[in-house]
Amino acid sequence: MAPEDHEGATSLLQSFERRFLAARALPSFPWQSLEEKLKDPSGSELLLAILQKTVKHPVCVQHGPSVKYARCFLSKLIKKPSGDSVTLSESTAIVSHGTTGLVTWDAALYLAEWAIENPAAFTDRTVLELGSGAGLTGLAICKACCPRAYIFSDCHAQVLEQLRGNVRLNGFPLELHTPSDSGSPNVTVAKLDWDEVTASQLSAFQADVVIAADVLYCWEVTLSLVRVLKMLANCQRTSAPDVYVAYTVRSQDTGKMFITELDRAGIDWEEVPPHTGKLFPYEEHSAIAILKLVLTGRHAV
Repeated sequence: MAPEDHEGATSLLQSFERRFLAARALPSFPWQSLEEKLKDPSGSELLLAILQKTVKHPVCVQHGPSVKYARCFLSKLIKKPSGDSVTLSESTAIVSHGTTGLVTWDAALYLAEWAIENPAAFTDRTVLELGSGAGLTGLAICKACCPRAYIFSDCHAQVLEQLRGNVRLNGFPLELHTPSDSGSPNVTVAKLDWDEVTASQLSAFQADVVIAADVLYCWEVTLSLVRVLKMLANCQRTSAPDVYVAYTVRSQDTGKMFITELDRAGIDWEEVPPHTGKLFPYEEHSAIAILKLVLTGRHAV
């Protein structure tokens, strides 16, 4: 970064910090200057620095402004990298219509934050999401990471209906188009039952990246997920996809049984380092992990 650019970024950071600590009206913040700075390749670093100087500032952690003020500030800030926000229709009940997929869980928010900080993992690639739920993670990736195509998937009829509604609500058509012409990825919503899906069905997606968030809530579902992962390793025409699985550690057994089954299936894994920026509201004390899986070789299904 040139000296004058560094000086400008420092001045901008100070301006955001002072206004936020003083709880000034949001229109008074230098949003236009921020938009100009975000055109620079180091724009994501600037956003993270602004978070550290505002909502993550030590003073604000102890004696912050109102929750409403902080949320309004974050909502406006989140719009800057992608030029838009994510709008969701959700159920108000944790379990509704016999499924937990009508609400957004913490690991989905955490994975969305990680994706926004690491857009290169998804840019110009085809992404398959397993167990999309309300669709928050996928919509954030579609808006901020520029994938070539994105496939939302779930098996519950009510979840699929809500997913289609949320996709349309955020301006994504559910019909094929040329991404380069429209500026948005090809988005589809697919019914995918992990116990019934076939290798040919998975192969047809030709996914470069596969993600899943907060789907490790019981032993049977974990076994079904590992079965799908083994099939994905076997059915790709070229290289196997990159796989990222995020989950909330609700007990010592949550991740342990998943890792045990991965080891048994011969699927290598590594934990992704924590990201630095928190953009979405979820429990601070939640222990959330993201595993990157390496699908290689042939696995018996």
